[in-house]
Amino acid sequence: MRGSWATSDGDGSGDQGVDAEGVFGVDLHLEPAGPGLRRGLTDALREAVRGGRLAPGTRLPSSRSLAADLGIARNTVAESYADLVAEGWLTARQGSGTRVADRALPPVPDRPAPRGRTPGGPTYSLVPGTPDLASFPRAQWLRAARRALAAAPHDALGYGDPRGRVELRAALAAYLSRARGVRADPERVVICSGFAHGVKLLAEVLRARGSGDALAVESYGLDVHWNLVERAGLRTLPLPLDDHGTRTDAPPADAAAMLLTPAHQFPIGVALRPERRAAAVDWARRTGRLILEDDYDGEFRYDRQPIGALQDLAPDHVAYLGTASKSLAPGLRLGWLVLPPSLAAETARHLGGTTTGVLDQLTLAEFLVSGDYDRHVRAARLRYRRRRDELVAALAERAPDVEVTGIAAGLHAVLRLPPGTEQAVVRAAAWHGLAVHGLSRYRHPATPATTRAPDALVVGYATPPDHAWAGTLEALCRALP
Repeated sequence: MRGSWATSDGDGSGDQGVDAEGVFGVDLHLEPAGPGLRRGLTDALREAVRGGRLAPGTRLPSSRSLAADLGIARNTVAESYADLVAEGWLTARQGSGTRVADRALPPVPDRPAPRGRTPGGPTYSLVPGTPDLASFPRAQWLRAARRALAAAPHDALGYGDPRGRVELRAALAAYLSRARGVRADPERVVICSGFAHGVKLLAEVLRARGSGDALAVESYGLDVHWNLVERAGLRTLPLPLDDHGTRTDAPPADAAAMLLTPAHQFPIGVALRPERRAAAVDWARRTGRLILEDDYDGEFRYDRQPIGALQDLAPDHVAYLGTASKSLAPGLRLGWLVLPPSLAAETARHLGGTTTGVLDQLTLAEFLVSGDYDRHVRAARLRYRRRRDELVAALAERAPDVEVTGIAAGLHAVLRLPPGTEQAVVRAAAWHGLAVHGLSRYRHPATPATTRAPDALVVGYATPPDHAWAGTLEALCRALP
């Protein structure tokens, strides 16, 4: 029945014209080689299926479309398809077209587990820095995406303003002013791909300005951020630390800026004291230097009035950095900078076309304007507060000698341990299938021994999904001394 199969054009659709056929199948890269076109095409198709480039179920182009793409006769393609149907590599059904046949896939070889992990990884995780990803508001986000795409002007899909879409910059300026006390207008907002991208941009700008060759950082923080800054050409120098948190009264003389988490220091969990906020602002004004404010989880506060952004005290000397990573999900890769006027245009020039995709920007703008963002944050705040309370209650019952600190806000807590036990507890947690970090993991390598914080765990209680929370809490309690 080869002849009748070939005349149906291999896609079960008959002769419906070029426009109809052009939408069937996939683009296909083939390089027929051999003594004849038919044999060469057959061999190339067979190898594409055997090698996995064409997965089972993939619909192939019609014989007419593939022939036009390859510049060969349509009958040659039809005959190659027929040969591979006969061999079992392809299937052809009226109305369904020509597809790659279902075949058993070769087993994937086992790979050794990464060093320091058991095969399959830990069962539970309290590693901080991630919200409960299972609680991402998928339905609301999808509705916002549909509304945003329907309303988007055609020019929104072009290259556009390097600072980001004006819809999102305007929505963020309004939200940050209302919710975080940030003095912002759309002209001073720059959209970036998360905090790491934003701090890298600012480090490059500071390096280009030549106002100093170092960035003063908190003595406990994330090494990934310090590494980004250093790759941009600035050294990182830790600020002094005492029982009240970071000291800001005497930054290093060669610091071009200070990077602070004033609302909820990561990871120690304290808020920057008012007199130290004032000292930082006074230093910036007196020297003409800059403060980089990382407001990574400012929406989440539980037992106190919200602490406003440091930027409100000195908007011409503070670069405010925010992100959707904790409030929504880090995979969105959405962040923002609110910059002094003199810095906004300069930073935009350093972007080099690396902003987040415009559709995600428009979706977040719609999410903010519609009120869905506020509703999601309020619901998440209640959920994380319940988890925090359950954590504190469980530790009071099961590990009463462990002091819990840094719990008035944010998505993590610090569990102070007996001296010399931190690493043993981290190992015990791993034995119970729990991933958790010790506080020492976040210490800047240049922090003096005299100012180091005590042994502790940093517990990201927002990280587990709801169904794993009880097991995670049990594993933690079993690991503690």
